[in-house]
Amino acid sequence: MSRIGKLPITIPGDVQVSVSDTNLVTVKGKLGELTQHVDPKIRIKVEENTVYVLRGTDERDDRSKHGLYRSLISNMIKGVSEGYTIVQEMVGVGYKAQATGQVVELSLGFSHNLMIELPKEVAVQTTAEKGKNPTIILKSHDKQLLGQVAAKIRSFRKPEPYKGKGIRFQGEEIKKKAGKSAAGA
Repeated sequence: MSRIGKLPITIPGDVQVSVSDTNLVTVKGKLGELTQHVDPKIRIKVEENTVYVLRGTDERDDRSKHGLYRSLISNMIKGVSEGYTIVQEMVGVGYKAQATGQVVELSLGFSHNLMIELPKEVAVQTTAEKGKNPTIILKSHDKQLLGQVAAKIRSFRKPEPYKGKGIRFQGEEIKKKAGKSAAGA
């Protein structure tokens, strides 16, 4: 039995979960609505304020999907009730970020500024305090979409291993390499 898959999911009071005949799970809450198609071999059972994810057989494919769909549904329920936040730091001289509506303008040392238009489900905020690294704060109820947007922003300037300059997630540790050593004489 999947250790994660067999855990029941508790539904908060302000969240509604429904399952259609085509195994489409819909989760509605105060922050939005999310849907997820579930493999027909996996059954979703909703009882009162609990969701159970059940599998039909012990085949390898079914076992792997059991925990996957349980985690996806759990993330959907948490997302529509609490939401998710990702904070990214910009480490480097002259690195800046400016948010205007759903467009983020990044100054990352290229010859031009990068303009990124974010999906409407993702809220963005930027901060630039003196003496601290500029930060980009992303918020959304959809964990998958939020992760994709954060990875896309990070991909423009990944942290390099010598000085640690680039865009990193807050709290991320960067392994630094030693630079060139002077030749012994």
